[in-house]
Amino acid sequence: MSLEKAKSGFLEAFGTEPAGVWSAPGRANLIGEHTDYNNGFVFPFGIDRRTFVALSPRKDMLCRISSALDAKTHEYEISKKMPKNLDWALYPLGVAWVMRESAKSGFDAYIVSDVPVGAGLSSSAAIECSVATALNEIWSAGKSRQELALIGQQAENEVVGAPTGIMDQTASMLAQKDAAVMIDCQSLETELVPMGLSSQGLVVAVIDTRVAHRHSDGGYRSRRDACEKGAKRMGVSSLRELGEADLPEMEEKLDDVTYRRCKHVVTENRRVLDAVESLKKGDLARLGELLLQSHASMRDDFEISVLELDTAVELAMEVGAVGARMTGGGFGGAAIAIIDESKMELLRAHCKAIFAKKGFAEPNVFSVAPSEGARKDA
Repeated sequence: MSLEKAKSGFLEAFGTEPAGVWSAPGRANLIGEHTDYNNGFVFPFGIDRRTFVALSPRKDMLCRISSALDAKTHEYEISKKMPKNLDWALYPLGVAWVMRESAKSGFDAYIVSDVPVGAGLSSSAAIECSVATALNEIWSAGKSRQELALIGQQAENEVVGAPTGIMDQTASMLAQKDAAVMIDCQSLETELVPMGLSSQGLVVAVIDTRVAHRHSDGGYRSRRDACEKGAKRMGVSSLRELGEADLPEMEEKLDDVTYRRCKHVVTENRRVLDAVESLKKGDLARLGELLLQSHASMRDDFEISVLELDTAVELAMEVGAVGARMTGGGFGGAAIAIIDESKMELLRAHCKAIFAKKGFAEPNVFSVAPSEGARKDA
């Protein structure tokens, strides 16, 4: 459906058929939050909600982006300085700016997406990776999937100004069906681990609280600053070099807030490795415990949860989820839960009723399946 919308939208916006259509998925992070920029471990998977970009090269160096997101066409000429007043178009045009040395032409592009914005499902990486994949082909840039992931991250860091790590783009580029991607953010080594949920009648439920978050706001930055401060105080280049055996020394050397921020990252790295082993062994009960421990750590030590997310996790467990946790950068967004597919309607009704009772916005509750990464669709 979105493939056809991308084609028809391009035709309406630019008056011709596109040269091709490319897409990339959003991602849900099973476990491993705020560990990526600390050179740690993360364990995301691509979801079956995608961003599609219909694109054609131009004869000049002008880049034009239009979208179902708004009625405006945003423009940028590759040879010039990147403007900052482009709103959402900073994400795709930022990718073009990062890849400008490979540019053989400008382009026209039209974007459609069914990845929820602001839900912690990385709608931004889906845009970046779909556009990077398209430009890699039309410009014959010859970049690997991992290089394209790094290009997307660079666009988000340097153009958008969001200090995110490499997880989102790597997941969107490398994801495979029915698998999660264990990423070592220090070495950039990856391992595909089969999830095997569908064979047991399980799905990953997403409870989008509709509390929008923005990574470029100060909460994310202050958490990253605290991690860097803690690592420096402990005499290491990143928190990746510390383990749980170092926690007593950390507690002694760091102020309380910095200690708790760093404690979350150190313990979360261990939880990611344990989660990988749990999935390999088929021990879903242990995986569920790890998800709940991760949420508690983000709520109490990293302090990035909000009441709506805590409520979502509690409600998922009440209706029989294997485990649940908030996912994404925090301060809003979504929680995920591993749950029997037959309980999805019950979860949806329970969340709707309790959120209304508490005076929260109505949540959007849906299931996602692990899906493949960036690709050419037409």
